[in-house]
Amino acid sequence: MKKFSLIIGLLAGLLFGVATPFSKYLLNEINSFLLAGLLYWGAAVIFTPYIIKNYRKEIQYIKIAKNRKSIWGIIIFGGFLGPVFLLLGLKLANSSSVSIWLNLELVATAILGVLFFKDHLDKTATLGVLFALTAGIVISFQEGVGALYSGLLVLLACICWGIDNHLTALVDGASPQSITFLKGALAGTTNFVIGLILNGFNVPLKIFIFALILGAISYGLSIVMYVTSAQYMGATRSQILFSTGPFWGILAAFIFLSEPLNGYVIMSMVLLAIGIVLTNLNFHKHSHIHDSLSHVHLHKHDDDHHDHEHDKDIDPQKIHSHLHKHESKKHSHKHFPDIHHRHDH
Repeated sequence: MKKFSLIIGLLAGLLFGVATPFSKYLLNEINSFLLAGLLYWGAAVIFTPYIIKNYRKEIQYIKIAKNRKSIWGIIIFGGFLGPVFLLLGLKLANSSSVSIWLNLELVATAILGVLFFKDHLDKTATLGVLFALTAGIVISFQEGVGALYSGLLVLLACICWGIDNHLTALVDGASPQSITFLKGALAGTTNFVIGLILNGFNVPLKIFIFALILGAISYGLSIVMYVTSAQYMGATRSQILFSTGPFWGILAAFIFLSEPLNGYVIMSMVLLAIGIVLTNLNFHKHSHIHDSLSHVHLHKHDDDHHDHEHDKDIDPQKIHSHLHKHESKKHSHKHFPDIHHRHDH
């Protein structure tokens, strides 16, 4: 599952990264609230067929008390506040700079994880986080006074998404598609109504369609890929993979917006690349206890946690999902703070 999680985490970063320069273009026509609403509406629309088909199965997991609290937090912080802060900041700076600053989400996720969410970081991973933070500082040198305001707004967005990331990693049973749909539908509608009022009830049809498509791809598909990765690698390490997004955002800004690839940008990209590598080196190993647990998530039988029996219709060596039980177990092995390893140290 690690290779699978790595791949989809990287794809999530790519899809989200290209949204920044295109969002910069759309902000010339509509306000931040309206664009945030349309982007998340797009994320909801792409998974509407899935929700209609699997409504009965999904609703039972959404109603679980601990999931319900987490999902409301995801909607408020990740769907409503985060994108608005980001797009307000994007109005004040180059999309290349904002792409790099978005890696403050990695820093926020890491700090919140260590303080509140039992997400362990060893010395190497901590060093990687510091490299990512340094990349954000270096890129700020190319901006003027507006960088302070823009940077603070992006930082607020990153803190909101850091909370969202950890709450998402803790949701058990509910699919990434249903989480994305709820976030998109509820938070998207709220932002859209506010933005529509501020925009004088005027939305150009071309902008409306473009924003929905961008939201479906760069927020809908990207979020589902990130959620799946986070449930297996933990929020912080999945965020590292997601942090490759700026590379793609900077490249897209260079191609479509003619933003320069100067020394600050290149240096920041190098620092970020080093940070990504360091935080994905796994040296965390100790004896730990797993309590008895029944839950639903994607898995296959290539680790020391899934050895249950199946019906003959299921191939245990392929990725699959169903309700399964884990017996109480004590063992020692290298692990990420995934859905099975949220323990104290």
